[in-house]
Amino acid sequence: MLGLHVTVPVACFRKGMAREFLETEPLPPPSTCYGFLLSFVGEADRFRHVGVRVSPVLLNRPELSVVLRTVWRVKKAALGSAGNSRPDFQQLLAPVHLLMWLDSSGEATQTPTTTSLERRVEQAIAHPASIKSRFGGLCLGESTHMVDEVNLYDANNPRFADLPAIGNAFLLAERGRLSLPVWVDHVGSAGTRYVTGNLVELGLTPPSLTLMPQISP
Repeated sequence: MLGLHVTVPVACFRKGMAREFLETEPLPPPSTCYGFLLSFVGEADRFRHVGVRVSPVLLNRPELSVVLRTVWRVKKAALGSAGNSRPDFQQLLAPVHLLMWLDSSGEATQTPTTTSLERRVEQAIAHPASIKSRFGGLCLGESTHMVDEVNLYDANNPRFADLPAIGNAFLLAERGRLSLPVWVDHVGSAGTRYVTGNLVELGLTPPSLTLMPQISP
């Protein structure tokens, strides 16, 4: 299992049902983490690594603020039409410090000749120039919420000595209090798939595999 330390100065992990008031989840859903990882390795096919398990752990308590911003919705055929924009309130978290656990053992397309997402992430960190197909900025959530840093987590590395000993991890629970998506249908919402879980205090060690959300359409 691979651990990543990720920091984002400002972010919003918008709740799927939020409309006029754009509320944020306390941490990025598994589907958001998966999209971030695909972007990180330069993968445009989001079905490529279906089956991976991703569990985000929030390491700090971000400040919550509310801003008034322009939101675009497609109401008219002409995308630039004034009828497609309106002001809405949005919640923001700042800053966000995460430990993201990734496990590729359940990848549906994994074969002896393919490279797992775990391995691709390791390669991207060790040899950034090897990623030839990456485009745009690396973000977590919205395209304007740029990632500050991504590092492989190693408990024995002195650079991580100042991290807290405990974080809040999203782990599966049959009757959990929090529902987060593991797959998002970007055209409508019929194909969006959720899992239930809880935010659980967890040390900076890998969680049980059976408690980690699995990316699945």
